[in-house]
Amino acid sequence: MPRASVIVDFYDKLKGVTAGYASLNYEFEDYRASDIVRLTILVAEEPVEALSTLLHESEAYRRGKEIVETLKEELPKQQFVVKLQAAIGSKVIASERLAAYRKAVLAKMSGGDYTRKSKLLQKQKKGKQRMLEHGKGAVEIPPEAFIKVLRRSS
Repeated sequence: MPRASVIVDFYDKLKGVTAGYASLNYEFEDYRASDIVRLTILVAEEPVEALSTLLHESEAYRRGKEIVETLKEELPKQQFVVKLQAAIGSKVIASERLAAYRKAVLAKMSGGDYTRKSKLLQKQKKGKQRMLEHGKGAVEIPPEAFIKVLRRSS
């Protein structure tokens, strides 16, 4: 069993279940080859090194999906759609989209022809595209999101 899994998961669960009374002793036996992969988390197609992790290949899909779903819940909406992805190398194994914040541009309109409404929505869409072209597509990840992602669920 990888030592990192013992330290993060098992030890915490053991202390939680026994109200801190149990302890854990282990002995190093030897090194063995294992299928370890690097799970990279991409936010808006940019890798976030702080969330990248090494883990066993059998756990990669589950953990990648878990991280991406947690980020979707925790990240605030942006002016544009944000792609959240978990990847191993160049292969994306889990993906979610964070919907764009949308200003109610139609709120000031009452009645009228639908083409007026359509024109306003198209104008908003073009403005967002222009903003992304000028490099305003960076996403700030709040510290609370890091904490929630790094805390493993049971």
